[in-house]
Amino acid sequence: MEPMDARATLDRLIRERGENYGAISKLIGRNAAYIQQFVKRGSPRKLDEADRKLIARYFNVEESLLGAPDPASGRFAAGRAPMRRPSRDLVEVPRLALGASAGPGSLQEDEQAAGVMAFDQRWLRDMGGRPDMLSLIRVDGESMAPTLSDGDDIMVDRSDGVDRLRDGIYVLRMDDVLMVKRVALAPRRGRFSIRSDNPLYPAWEDVDPDLVSIVGRVIWAGRRVG
Repeated sequence: MEPMDARATLDRLIRERGENYGAISKLIGRNAAYIQQFVKRGSPRKLDEADRKLIARYFNVEESLLGAPDPASGRFAAGRAPMRRPSRDLVEVPRLALGASAGPGSLQEDEQAAGVMAFDQRWLRDMGGRPDMLSLIRVDGESMAPTLSDGDDIMVDRSDGVDRLRDGIYVLRMDDVLMVKRVALAPRRGRFSIRSDNPLYPAWEDVDPDLVSIVGRVIWAGRRVG
């Protein structure tokens, strides 16, 4: 299927189901304008494979309608060379039985796991995560809304700690409470701010790093739809 056909199909599905571009962008974890830009401007030229799979599953349609290879004909989108197959090397990431902002806890390997989720090793590498240092935990509360919502799963890279600290979202421990917050480096060398994306929650400016334990950087988030 040509990219233009895929865009037209997605546009039709969104209209027929009473959805909107922003909601589908949020579904796949993209910025609010992502799907509108794909449909109206052709940028990106085609949907990322993982995004396409999720959208096709949401609308209950064949992926080929959104630009995937047609399994019946063996043809590939836009008449181009076949896309590379996903790696079969899967990494099991433990999903820990605790939540950020839920009180004392740790992300050590001996922490009791509530299960595992498997991720493609190549995808994890592209995300910049170290497979042996990843954990999934639950977001508790709305202090990071709208970026993260209560009940979201977040993937934490424990190898990305205080020695590599930069602006971003981190799981950290302060006053013996595990929380997920946005970290912003301060002009004063060695200091940083800890902020909530939800303005109704507190922020801490010019924090002494000795008072905070950085657990790891959040590199991915997922949520239930519906």
